[in-house]
Amino acid sequence: MGIYLAKAFDYHVTSLDKVYGPIENVFYKMGGIKKENQSWKQYALSLVLANAFMIVLVYLIFRLQGILPLNPSGIAGMDPALAFNTAISFMTNTNLQHYSGESGLSYFSQMIGILFMMFAAPGTALAVAIAFVRGLSGKTIGNFYVDLIRAITRVLLPISFATAIIFIALGVPQTLEPTITAQTIDGAEQSIARGPVGSFLSIKELGNNGGGFFGVNSAHPFENPNALSNFIQILLMLLLPTAMPFTYGRMAGNAKQGRILFVSMAMIFVVFLGITLTHEFQGNPDLNAMGVQHDQGSMEGKEVRFGTGQSALYSVVTTASETGAVNTMHDTMTPIGGMLVLSNMLLNTVFGGVGAGFINVIMYAMIAVFLSGLMVGRTPEFLGKKIEGKEMKLIAVTMLMHPLLILGASSIALFSPLGTDAISNSGFHGISQVVYEYTSSAANNGSGFEGLGDATPFWNISTGIVMYLGRFFGLVTMLAVAGSLAAKKLVPETVGTFRTDTSLFGTILIGTIFIVGALTFFPTLVLGPVAEYLTMQAGGI
Repeated sequence: MGIYLAKAFDYHVTSLDKVYGPIENVFYKMGGIKKENQSWKQYALSLVLANAFMIVLVYLIFRLQGILPLNPSGIAGMDPALAFNTAISFMTNTNLQHYSGESGLSYFSQMIGILFMMFAAPGTALAVAIAFVRGLSGKTIGNFYVDLIRAITRVLLPISFATAIIFIALGVPQTLEPTITAQTIDGAEQSIARGPVGSFLSIKELGNNGGGFFGVNSAHPFENPNALSNFIQILLMLLLPTAMPFTYGRMAGNAKQGRILFVSMAMIFVVFLGITLTHEFQGNPDLNAMGVQHDQGSMEGKEVRFGTGQSALYSVVTTASETGAVNTMHDTMTPIGGMLVLSNMLLNTVFGGVGAGFINVIMYAMIAVFLSGLMVGRTPEFLGKKIEGKEMKLIAVTMLMHPLLILGASSIALFSPLGTDAISNSGFHGISQVVYEYTSSAANNGSGFEGLGDATPFWNISTGIVMYLGRFFGLVTMLAVAGSLAAKKLVPETVGTFRTDTSLFGTILIGTIFIVGALTFFPTLVLGPVAEYLTMQAGGI
């Protein structure tokens, strides 16, 4: 997949142009796209303006869905604050849902609004990531509109179309028929929602979107029928994020460096997964003491058809890939298990979402190079370009924005009754609920601890602002870094050059991520999940 991505975005004529070229040319003519190379400023401006237009367009669809077609259940238009939150949420690839999927949106809103953004949002991130790599490699940035169209036509549409058919074959519904009413065995009536779920599900996972057609997301049997569908969803979530290091290695002309980045992220992923599985299988110490703990570990909030193992694996994958889909309720995980899925989003580099997550990985790689250069008294270099004050200021501001959004917004929520009134759990777990909500928003993940009463104007507006800044601020500043490096001359490699394609650099990179990234949030983790874990160990819930 990494090799395919590099080929898909190659502006030189390739065999893919014969297949996709005629289709793409239609869109170029319709949009008046001249396919001219842009500067990083033009690329960033196109990115921001196009996404802003799409947010406004979909906001109007949500507000007017009550009078628009394909609404057999008669769902009314969305509340303004909720429509604001939902439009930003899906256009930023976050898919944070403060509404219940099957009852909050009409089929028109799901297909024309949500499904449209599920292609446009990951397409945007993938386009920016490719432009970023081009800049680092000393090439022209490219054209945002060309890259966006290629991301959709050459990557997202073909794969999601094929996997949608597989999901439908496994039992996922694909229909425009309305909610059906069934009679239960005790004579009561039950409303069973359905809809075009198969086409929704494939791009939901492939594009690291994560929003559920149903309120309970992939815990719903219509959205995740069995172990095979669960496995395919995990595969789709990891497919593009894990391919990006190899795409980078091929485009930058240093395949070994791409492998080093992949291995470094994979090591963190495996450690986090192992610890999560261990604690989820151990379960709640208080329930163990009472003899009521399930033999297979903590089954609270988990689907029986998946069990503890597949539920814990899915939780780590969905937060590592910044997808946000869930097949279990993260609020019910053990304190350490919950802390690690939260840590995936706090670091936002353990593969990370399609495109944007990889940009964060490179950001930390540059920080690692800069710190190493300071230690030996040499100007740091990355891909043969000197990293100087201008680039490091941009990187520092980008790095600080993530904790500022999370900790700043969490502080306001915990200080104000508008925020604290939504907390359903007192004590340490309540702090984790709030921090998780804003972390999920800033990292554009979209999963929730749940149990938080977030369907209020305060939470809709505050998380909407956090999602927007968390998405576009970093993309623009890192494009500026790429543009700055692209304009610099190559520095000849000497015996004193610090190589970034060795296991030593991989070790330094992992250390940098934990020292610079993890320590920023360590006090918050101590106040939340760590304190909750120690309290439970002491036997006092």
